[in-house]
Amino acid sequence: MPSEAAALYDVISRRRDTRREFTGAPVPTDVLERILLAAHCAPSVGMSQPWDFVLVRSPETLRAFRDHVAHEREVFAAQLSGERAEVFSRIKIEGICESGLGIVVGYDPTRGGPQVLGRHAIPDAGLYSVVCAIQNLWLAATVEGLGVGWVSFYREDFLRELVGMPEHVRPVAWLCVGPVTELPDVPDLERFGWRARASLDTVLHQERYRPR
Repeated sequence: MPSEAAALYDVISRRRDTRREFTGAPVPTDVLERILLAAHCAPSVGMSQPWDFVLVRSPETLRAFRDHVAHEREVFAAQLSGERAEVFSRIKIEGICESGLGIVVGYDPTRGGPQVLGRHAIPDAGLYSVVCAIQNLWLAATVEGLGVGWVSFYREDFLRELVGMPEHVRPVAWLCVGPVTELPDVPDLERFGWRARASLDTVLHQERYRPR
């Protein structure tokens, strides 16, 4: 395998959703620009580039979002019982203040005009484009030695108001980004026993979908 291909597969396999490993050190300006440019190079339906990136460093905003996420964690935890509740209690779900930098990624469906080439039959194609940008950012951050944690325990209206996004822009992700002590060999959810990674065979179909 060519070294460039091997390096790419290595980065893909090392990418982790980071929570407890952030050092709190700032991300160098040139590195931050590189990972944002990588995100901005992502493919997008109709070349609409429907993403926005809000960089959040204010300690007050970080704490406000952390407190909101902590509340939503309690809401979810209240639905669990027994072993599931015990496992979840050990899982850290965010590194908002520890990372020191949040990147809020938004989806603007008006970007590219009213007729976006390729989106007429699949309205969510623009949202998929934003997720491609997030993955580009994540892989670039991994190459740069940074950790990324995608925080999903939030209400969209709260986050939209917190960072001042207009009503039509959907907040897709809060990404905690920063230097880390390490990237774990095993994802946290697998390490703590929440869920194991399935084999490729369990999701692979030939020609037509076959129920398992």
